[in-house]
Amino acid sequence: MNTETTILNQKLELIQWMSTIEDFSLIEKIMALRKKETSDWWNSISESEKQSIELGLKDADSGKLNSHSKARELYEKWL
Repeated sequence: MNTETTILNQKLELIQWMSTIEDFSLIEKIMALRKKETSDWWNSISESEKQSIELGLKDADSGKLNSHSKARELYEKWL
């Protein structure tokens, strides 16, 4: 059985199982998981992490980046 078929079968099994759930707290947990999985990670990181990412993007836009090979060359003695 290929992966696509396996995933489809698991989805169908979950749909069938969820259609029988009567426990409201379990439904709430499933909905919370769904919301967490579909939320934008940007909204869940700290301001300092956002600033750090924005600084990195600014450096990238201005060409202030070193290649991986250059970084390995510089730090090879510690690896």
